[in-house]
Amino acid sequence: MQTPLTPLEFARRARSLYGDRPAVVDGDQRWTYSQFFDRCDRWSSALQQLGVAPGDRVAYIAPNTHAHLEAFYAVPQIGAVVVPLNFRLLPSDWVYLVNHSGSRVVCVHSEFLDIVDAVRHEMPAVEHFVALEGARAGWLDYEQLVAAALPEFARAEIAEGALLAINYTSGTTANPKGVMITHRNAWVNAVGTLLHSPMTCADRYLWTLPMFHANGWTFVWIVTAAGGTHVCARKVDAPNVYRLLGTERITMLCAAPTVLIMIASAPDELRLNAPRGVRVVTAGAPPAAHTIERVENELGWTILQVYGLTETAPLISVCEPRPEHAALSPGERAKVKAMQGVELITSGHLRVVDEQFDDVPRDGATVGEIVVRGNVVMEGYFRDPEATARAFDGGWFHSGDAAVVHADGYMEIRDRLKDVIISGGENISSIEVEGVLVRHPSVHEVAVVGMPHEKWGEAPFAFVVLKPGATLTEDELRDFARARLAGFKIPKGVTIVPELPKTATGKIQKYVLRGGRAAITRQ
Repeated sequence: MQTPLTPLEFARRARSLYGDRPAVVDGDQRWTYSQFFDRCDRWSSALQQLGVAPGDRVAYIAPNTHAHLEAFYAVPQIGAVVVPLNFRLLPSDWVYLVNHSGSRVVCVHSEFLDIVDAVRHEMPAVEHFVALEGARAGWLDYEQLVAAALPEFARAEIAEGALLAINYTSGTTANPKGVMITHRNAWVNAVGTLLHSPMTCADRYLWTLPMFHANGWTFVWIVTAAGGTHVCARKVDAPNVYRLLGTERITMLCAAPTVLIMIASAPDELRLNAPRGVRVVTAGAPPAAHTIERVENELGWTILQVYGLTETAPLISVCEPRPEHAALSPGERAKVKAMQGVELITSGHLRVVDEQFDDVPRDGATVGEIVVRGNVVMEGYFRDPEATARAFDGGWFHSGDAAVVHADGYMEIRDRLKDVIISGGENISSIEVEGVLVRHPSVHEVAVVGMPHEKWGEAPFAFVVLKPGATLTEDELRDFARARLAGFKIPKGVTIVPELPKTATGKIQKYVLRGGRAAITRQ
């Protein structure tokens, strides 16, 4: 009587129970669950007609649209693997990711058609390029394919250990790693998240979080499991977010700290008219307690902090509210809410360990690495057995994040062991940025670290040692980087220094650099 654990079961249930209820809102377009899943079935049928078979990869470069959401059902229900790509990357990044994943089909939003057109010849394994919007010569038209296809298709037999998605993360090197998420991983994460952040069919969820981010933290399936309404936000800025909050009667959203800051810092005319009672799940980087306090006190919203990684499907801890927190002052309560908290009921065994792999004491001071094992942990890195073996050293997944544990068992991240910078929810490899900057003819040595930033929560900053006799301005180096890096990876500030602090063995002491400069608040 066992059935595979797969989020496709949420689709079956929603279609049966919520068929006439609103499923998706995308601008002026609206679909019920029956209509939405009819479209998914037709796209599954069209993909099979294009030759897509179980195990094949289908890549997407798109913002939060109905077509992007349909991918998370239409692709896996034929046994294929969805590969949602970060649309903020450079064309060269897309070429690498598409080729590394071996995607046979690439689906692209109209905003990026010209860019992909220019590099199509560098993706020789791709058999079909599909324009999700904006028909043009040389591209298949998504809406025409959906309309022409029959809703009947060969539904695959899904094993819960089968690959569902490949989510690329920048990690700590220039070449991203493909995180293999199984049907079981996604199902367990979705159910666990629902236990700690319940939803019902009355909820209306605003898509401010990119769907490409770890499958939208699995909310692409969570909202459907509850029978709620997906409201797509193609553009995430304060006017559009506040407009949709009101017109679409939003009750819940997910937000990286940069979106929280944007919401809290919006003009009074927007904030004063915002609906109250909105529930917000935040992750991606530890949000400032001040930001949490402003959002909760000024807007009357409730914030829930969670923590995880792409490799853990993604959530493994939650700052679980407790009755004693209600007695704290707003400021003290906000400080607690800024912690990463305790393991989710379903996430598995979460530990903070020292170099001997012993649990650190619950003293709020001793730093260790977060490790985890359980049903949300990835299958491994796609086509990278060496990196997979390193990640699972000792039989536990190593997060690379350093944290302390408080007396009540609440975990709090203090640093990142791998020097990954999390800016606005985006992972930035300091090694990658350093590798670009050091190629400037005036640069002798460079170190890039994450520093506090008012808008992005954290952002990359560069400390540069010049070659003898060389001159260089901050704007010149940033322009140099802009031509070679995605926009969010460009350092927000550059400091010219005579030398970099180092250990006796020559290792740069980045913690010294982090502590030597105040938070930068400019754009």
